[in-house]
Amino acid sequence: MQDEFGPDILTLVDDEGNEHEFEVLDVIDNDDGCYYALLPVLNNPQDKVDAEGTYYIFESIEENGEQQLAEVEDEALLDRLAEQFENRFEELYGDEEFDDALPEDPDNIED
Repeated sequence: MQDEFGPDILTLVDDEGNEHEFEVLDVIDNDDGCYYALLPVLNNPQDKVDAEGTYYIFESIEENGEQQLAEVEDEALLDRLAEQFENRFEELYGDEEFDDALPEDPDNIED
């Protein structure tokens, strides 16, 4: 029997009830908290081209006993996390292009 592993996919629901799928690129868990680098799962080829290299950084928080992902609002922290993730991407993914990617935060997307 051969085990096949695919990407970890999260479905997040925004405040309007719209579902958005993301691939988990990496997770950083440190003294500042737990942070996810997520890549949108896009089906339209043009959307894939337009979004190439764009990923999002979310903070894992606990609210009412449930894990949720929230925007990182501290710009200095976001910059530090982006640098850490991009260094890790180079280690994990080698030559793939993440250098030009800027982290973005969609408004109010929750898990």
